[in-house]
Amino acid sequence: MKVQGNPQLRVHIRWMIRRDMPEVLEIERRSFEFPWFEEDFVRCLRQRNCIGMVAEQGERVVAFMIYELHKTRLHILNFAVAPDVRRHGVGRQMVEKLISKLSSQRRTRISLEVRETNLEAQLFFKQSNFRATSVLRDFYDDSTEDAYLMQYYFEEAEVGQAATNRVRRLAG
Repeated sequence: MKVQGNPQLRVHIRWMIRRDMPEVLEIERRSFEFPWFEEDFVRCLRQRNCIGMVAEQGERVVAFMIYELHKTRLHILNFAVAPDVRRHGVGRQMVEKLISKLSSQRRTRISLEVRETNLEAQLFFKQSNFRATSVLRDFYDDSTEDAYLMQYYFEEAEVGQAATNRVRRLAG
């Protein structure tokens, strides 16, 4: 399978562990003008409702995602793919993993804030069926930049169709 003309890169997605921190920090530093520091990651991950995931290719961490669990939603706090493996489906696989955690009974949406200048992220999330639902004025502490609140809403029909297709494959 190809993603935007590039070959699909298969990754293993797992929980983030302490040993991943040097690679995560390097991806963070190479991805953002205002990167998180190690203390920011540690403080966040110590909270009970905060989860870290990484995508591995072989022995190398090539992406990470930090998100919070809330009663009715998941909130992405930080998400980055190593620059040299972008546009190879790694981010899409991570988002799909997160979407698979939604259900009509519990958490029904995923939300995140994206800097107004981060067009690459806006387009990526739009392609993943997220929609900008509002503008958050002067959102960031490190600049006067606005953010777009982007949200993905769980749709029962998508899950129902996937389950129907799975049953057909098993029965066929």
